[in-house]
Amino acid sequence: MIIFTNGCFDILHRGHIEYLQQSRSLGSRLIVGLNSDASVKRLKGEDRPINNQSDRALILSALSCVDEVHIFDDDTPYSLIENICPDVITKGGDYSPSGVVGNDLSKVVIIPYIEGKSTSGVIDAIKRNGD
Repeated sequence: MIIFTNGCFDILHRGHIEYLQQSRSLGSRLIVGLNSDASVKRLKGEDRPINNQSDRALILSALSCVDEVHIFDDDTPYSLIENICPDVITKGGDYSPSGVVGNDLSKVVIIPYIEGKSTSGVIDAIKRNGD
């Protein structure tokens, strides 16, 4: 069974790792759609991404739970999902199934959100410690 998820994965942290591991446990292959640098800027603002798309893709592909990484430049991964035809799409607990892009193409599974583990939280901690 093919599992698909997507995101910016700008600064990889424990929340990402547990999310990706849980996603992979649902099937035999995990494909990650990775927002391009331009896409991240549109979504998160001019100060992001912190790490460029090549670095983010390399880091993700080094994880044993990730089988493939595909960079996409659109605002959503809908076209990528259409091409991959995954059996399941996973997203974090801050999403509802009806709000997940591609919910009309595949089954959606929401992975529980790990409280206090976010990229924004990591960036805020770095800023606080740098002051």
